[in-house]
Amino acid sequence: MSQLTERQLGRSELQVPPLTFGGNVFGWTIDQATSFSLLDALVEKGLNFIDTADVYSRWAPGNQGGESETIIGNWLKSRGKREQIVLATKVGMEMGPGKSGLAAKYIRQSVEDSLRRLQTDYIDLYQAHRDDQDTPLAETLATFDALVKEGKVRAIGASNYSAGRLAEALKVSKEHNLVRYETVQPEYNLYDREGYENGLQQLAVEQHLGVINYYSLASGFLSGKYRTPQDASKSKRGEGVVQKYLNPRGLKILAALDQIADGRGVSQTQVALAWQIAQPGITAPIVSATSLEQLDELVKAANLKLNIAEIEQLTEASR
Repeated sequence: MSQLTERQLGRSELQVPPLTFGGNVFGWTIDQATSFSLLDALVEKGLNFIDTADVYSRWAPGNQGGESETIIGNWLKSRGKREQIVLATKVGMEMGPGKSGLAAKYIRQSVEDSLRRLQTDYIDLYQAHRDDQDTPLAETLATFDALVKEGKVRAIGASNYSAGRLAEALKVSKEHNLVRYETVQPEYNLYDREGYENGLQQLAVEQHLGVINYYSLASGFLSGKYRTPQDASKSKRGEGVVQKYLNPRGLKILAALDQIADGRGVSQTQVALAWQIAQPGITAPIVSATSLEQLDELVKAANLKLNIAEIEQLTEASR
């Protein structure tokens, strides 16, 4: 098992590597056999923090949700390595008619479903997948609090919360003496900076929250593989990537990534991730891979340290 410098996840007792592995690929873009070989390699390389959700990957034709959790559960059963991974999953997105949100009864039902699919008796980090304005924060947090006391969950987190709502949730936890959200999961990368930097970042730093941001490579744009409109054909999501990111600002970011990557003899992916890992509040950006080659790239990114001038150059190019 390779050694990556671990970071504390919020104020919880969980220690995680500087990158989170996004489990949405399991049962969607890769089958169970490939997923197993990736999970084996993740543990071996020290990237043992796996983030999934009950809803992964309900959007894929023929899927109903729960596919990712099921594959992880089958792997856990066959390998017996539960203690070696930090397992995060989520609740709240729609799993069918009337099956969504953060009401007490629904969380109770969902956590049992997730534990069954994952074939484990506890979840390390259980996250509200998105804010539910129809359910009082106190109800949601009291339910999570009970799950922690029962030993089914070790820590809780919030995904897709605004800074205002997250601050309110932290206040409710304090006032009612309930477990608090230890992590937040926002969209954040070199191109999409505003959502996190305007409010959430300050809150995360002040409250010692762990930040595990998603879309950390801007759907692949920051890997440098999309440079002309014709590159849209390179993947299923290429069309959207080209439309959103291929503009003067996007090209300026790529130019800075190219310059630093060439100077260091590393890839643009590694540089883009190393910049994020160095940002205030960021604990472990979420990244995915569908092959062992891509996984090696992530391990290198987790070990790459940029100097102050390089970080400033990227921050300036993406301003």
